[in-house]
Amino acid sequence: MHCAEVGKPLIKFNHCKKSIYSFGVPQRCPLCQKDMGSRKLEEAPVSIANPFTNGHQEKCSFLLRPTQGTFLREYDGRSDLHVGITNTKGVVYNYNVYGVQRDGTGWEQSISVPLLQPNMYGLMDQWDKYLEDFSTSGAWLPHRYEEDGHNCYAYTLTFINCVLTTEGKEPLDKSEFTEKHVVPRTRLASKYITVYRATEERGFYVTDHADRERHPSSGGGLC
Repeated sequence: MHCAEVGKPLIKFNHCKKSIYSFGVPQRCPLCQKDMGSRKLEEAPVSIANPFTNGHQEKCSFLLRPTQGTFLREYDGRSDLHVGITNTKGVVYNYNVYGVQRDGTGWEQSISVPLLQPNMYGLMDQWDKYLEDFSTSGAWLPHRYEEDGHNCYAYTLTFINCVLTTEGKEPLDKSEFTEKHVVPRTRLASKYITVYRATEERGFYVTDHADRERHPSSGGGLC
């Protein structure tokens, strides 16, 4: 996974009773200018988990990205977002005014929600066929697109619910899916963007204490 896709790796270290974020460990503390060569164990740098991933490397996942630009560069918290579903080869199926698109590029900096449990090989074997058959139905023709209703989110959620129904599980409504699976990840991403941009601008970012953020689990899936 290249840095250009998901940004430079962030690290955090403790010094001067502060949490300091940077893209590398400096020789001197940016606050007190003391040498950083010898550190106590609690001051050792740790890597910060990146909430973004190259969507084309994700199988059978729900992806979210800004409609224009990227999260780390242009996203301002109010920009329109676009969503899609990956097949087993990382091709992103998504619905817009031109109908169903099958993107091999363009989702290199995405928020990902895995949709399958790791051991669901039978469903994974059928996934690409399910997704292609669903996408070629008349419901997702270009002229049916409506920005406020029959849109990219409706496309992805309808497909997810079709799979859940096939598996004998209860379907999810939009608010339930969003609150449970999307909001925790976007909230984490928003904090990461703030730290990343400040670090890029000033070389480091300081907080009073470690912000212990609960990271959404990436191991499970909906189906």
